[in-house]
Amino acid sequence: MVRRWGTKAVAATGAFVALMAVAGSCGTETSGDLRATVRADSVEVSAIEGKWPAPSTTTTTALPATTTTTTTIPATTTTTTPTTTAPPTTTTAPPTTTTAPPTTTTVPPSPPPPAQPSLDPSTGLTVSGPFGPPWPTSFSAADAQVRSVALFQSPGVPVPDGRALSNPTGEGVPLVMLVRKVEGEWLQVQIPSRPNGATAWIMAADVSLRTVPNHVVIDLSNRQATVYHGADAIWSAPMAPGKSSSPTPTGSFYVDVLARPTTPDGPYGAFQVSFSGFSNVYESFGGGNGQVAMHGTNRPELIGTPASAGCVRFSNADITTMLGLAPQGTPVDVVA
Repeated sequence: MVRRWGTKAVAATGAFVALMAVAGSCGTETSGDLRATVRADSVEVSAIEGKWPAPSTTTTTALPATTTTTTTIPATTTTTTPTTTAPPTTTTAPPTTTTAPPTTTTVPPSPPPPAQPSLDPSTGLTVSGPFGPPWPTSFSAADAQVRSVALFQSPGVPVPDGRALSNPTGEGVPLVMLVRKVEGEWLQVQIPSRPNGATAWIMAADVSLRTVPNHVVIDLSNRQATVYHGADAIWSAPMAPGKSSSPTPTGSFYVDVLARPTTPDGPYGAFQVSFSGFSNVYESFGGGNGQVAMHGTNRPELIGTPASAGCVRFSNADITTMLGLAPQGTPVDVVA
């Protein structure tokens, strides 16, 4: 999709912007797919035998022959009962040591806190990541109410170059930002600017707030886009992302412009849903600033293939559905 068109006559009309002239096409079609367009961790038992003593010896002494009768006294037999000494029985019980397993209570780790945006001191801008998970069921969009919205690197501290965003934008469309944080009279907002995910502080008095209900996830690997309300997927469709030579940028963005090409049967199809991502290949494209978009196509046979110069193509029927589900301020996460 091209946001800054070669011939530019743009008029804000209700929920979308009617584009009076669109130059170029997606990737291989003609030129200008970007907004204008690239917006696994034994007892030894010794038996002791009894030793019986030898029997005692009987001695007979012959007396001289007399009338005396010699009586032979039988030998006295002494019976010695053998003594059997039982071996000492020593039973040594194996040492019983019961070691209770250590009791360790593992507390599941708390989810890491959201990464804090890092400040670029040269620009005063930070870069924000996704809102979730967990994902909220609503988000706040900020519509500029003044001609120029001053940017601050922190509440009350202007960015180094004193930069401000014009309203309407250089493309003639209303300035819309996505609120990331609220501190009293100050809002931290994501803005449609490089670097991708650029975030600054603004004064709450310079904008009016409204709520958007959904967020979009564009899965480049599966070539599928899904609209969620909180954690619930409510709609999904196939799409055609950028070619390897001109990939669709990944990161956290938001919808900033809705537009209708003047030729619905042209390369951008029925509608363009621009989001705040910028090509990492093109600094400018087709007369624009290299911002990308979701848009329709007149080459529906290419849906499901990497075919564009960075934008995300849908069938005309699907981009029409997307238009109603993703108003300005809707978060868009592009994942590899």
